[in-house]
Amino acid sequence: MSAFLKIGHRGAKGHVTENTLQSIQKAMDFNVDGIEIDVHVCKTGELVVFHDFTLDRLTNGTGEIGKKTLSQLQNLQVEDQYTIPTLREVLQLIDNKLLINIELKGEGTAIPTCNIIQELINDKKWSLDNILVSSFQQNELVDVFNYDSNIPLGVLTKASVNQAIVFAKTINAKAIHPSFSLLSKNNVQKAKEEGLLVNAWTVNTKQAIKRIKSYQVDAIISDFPDRL
Repeated sequence: MSAFLKIGHRGAKGHVTENTLQSIQKAMDFNVDGIEIDVHVCKTGELVVFHDFTLDRLTNGTGEIGKKTLSQLQNLQVEDQYTIPTLREVLQLIDNKLLINIELKGEGTAIPTCNIIQELINDKKWSLDNILVSSFQQNELVDVFNYDSNIPLGVLTKASVNQAIVFAKTINAKAIHPSFSLLSKNNVQKAKEEGLLVNAWTVNTKQAIKRIKSYQVDAIISDFPDRL
């Protein structure tokens, strides 16, 4: 394993349509250490893996993902050839072989995600070492912390590394997930001194990858995990 974890962003987004089982498989074929995905709760209560709050950019449907039933979503086409997977399908594919970073994208995703994690841990199908739950939404992370403080958390930020560190301490988070544009050698060092891992996103160009590596981050999340 390299000095940092190689994490595929929404699978291998630079190669195959994001957040599809095919994209995740592609990232696994590149021997990544982890996969980052996004979840929303649909109208019937299931967790689906999709980035946007609306269907328009990537599918032949329209409207809010949270207002559609699972069967409505499963009947849609993603970029004319894929389907929207459920979180369970993604977990089945990854099968505890590598890290899954579940980003709580939609509202109310924390508790259903925790329920699934709990089930996987109890059935001994997964180890908590291979699970990381991240979000920009602080209330969702607080909900996970209150449900089970052992679930590893990552605080996403595109605004301030320092603020992310301060908040991370309040929920005993394992990591901060800053946009790579915020990073410097000093603030990475500071986060590490506070006992936090630093997982940078989304680092795609050879130049940027080289620079972020030099800061000794713990993980790099990329659309092109093969470049890592």
